[in-house]
Amino acid sequence: MAYESIRGLLARESAGGRATVQGWLRTVRHAKELSFLEVSDGSCLSGIQVVANPETRGFEDVVRHLTTGSAIAVEGALVDSPGKSQEKGQRFEVHAAEVELVGAAGSDYPLQKKRHSFEFLRTIAHLRPRTNTLGAVLRIRNAASMAIHEFFQHEGFFYLHSPIVTASDAEGAGEMFRVTTLPLDALPKTEDGRIDEAADFFGRPAFLTVSGQLEAEIGALALSRVYTFGPTFRAENSNTARHLAEFWMVEPEVAFCDLDGLAELAERFLKFVFAKVLDRCPEDMAFFAERIEPKAIERMRTVIEQPFLRLPYREAIAILERSGETFEFPVGFGRDLQSEHERWLTEKHVGRPVVVTDWPASIKAFYMYRNDDRETVAAMDVLVGGVGELIGGSQREHRLDRLEATIRGQGLDPAAYWWYLDLRRYGSVPHAGFGLGFERLVQFITGMANIRDVIPFPRTPGQAEF
Repeated sequence: MAYESIRGLLARESAGGRATVQGWLRTVRHAKELSFLEVSDGSCLSGIQVVANPETRGFEDVVRHLTTGSAIAVEGALVDSPGKSQEKGQRFEVHAAEVELVGAAGSDYPLQKKRHSFEFLRTIAHLRPRTNTLGAVLRIRNAASMAIHEFFQHEGFFYLHSPIVTASDAEGAGEMFRVTTLPLDALPKTEDGRIDEAADFFGRPAFLTVSGQLEAEIGALALSRVYTFGPTFRAENSNTARHLAEFWMVEPEVAFCDLDGLAELAERFLKFVFAKVLDRCPEDMAFFAERIEPKAIERMRTVIEQPFLRLPYREAIAILERSGETFEFPVGFGRDLQSEHERWLTEKHVGRPVVVTDWPASIKAFYMYRNDDRETVAAMDVLVGGVGELIGGSQREHRLDRLEATIRGQGLDPAAYWWYLDLRRYGSVPHAGFGLGFERLVQFITGMANIRDVIPFPRTPGQAEF
């Protein structure tokens, strides 16, 4: 029997004809002579109602014993829903000729017909995709992912697969997960008593990547335009609604590009992705606007329709200092902007996205291009209402002598970056790139407050189940 997705059934122009459905029961309601089954297959937010009667094959031995969460297969006729159901937006229903039980769910099935807290749902991450909210999140993730690839392919970028295991710390922060095969109960030692790194699998210390940027620069300095899109890892012991130990990053890198060109790319990118999500997920977005964040669609349209404001860091600091606002975190040159500052600039000061440029070198990474004033670097943060920073990027330092000096000045070992420095020795060109935390993007789209609820299997301190 060939089955059609519920999304496909509901998209039919009119009722009539055969309908075959398979999915999981959200609700089951039995009347004297009828049973009403709401079936969902995850293809869309809506389920479809299946009506069974005594003439339905399997009515007494299957249908009358069905429970919430069970998987079923249905064959029947697609008919117009009654008037009251039509008013609720339910166009069609299936009058079942046959119902087959595919997989039963016991009475202890955790997702009964009631609202569950997101905290509880995190404890059953293997089942929570069946809920309306988490199912919608996963469909949004899919649509946004496909839009990202579509944008970069249309712009002439090549998709680069950057390594997960690396010996480099792209951020210079040192908060990295170690990868080792050494026996922890009997670590090999050198003659002076230190751990013998040469005995490890890679013959040296290795880590899970914190960024694909450095490898993306290799690609850009050969293919001109590349992007990476994959998992990254940070060993930050932060148990907050904003942090994950494993998350996905989008990192384009462009040769022969400066900060202005990068800012233009970031603006086109966000406008494209948001427009595609709104176009392809209208039902899910309406759900988030109704249940989670009333301004979810409105603030996406603001990004799509409004030009981004360019604002040098010095000017942003001056505006914040003159604002008269009482911020929790102090404002001043040489201090990073906090979420409250970013949101004030975007939501109260200009009412549209802001690109803050030319940041103090003292608070930025070693690879950023040093401006002529020697005090700032050609870096940018793209800020949007609701979440603050969405994108961070920079023009890269392509001058060998400046890069070597900065690496040493930050206490890093130039020998560890020999290949990165080689890129500046052999045909170096100005180039630039940015990083976008994909989960932060999904948070902005959906309005979900906790980042753990926009990724299928959150990895946080003390939590690596599923």
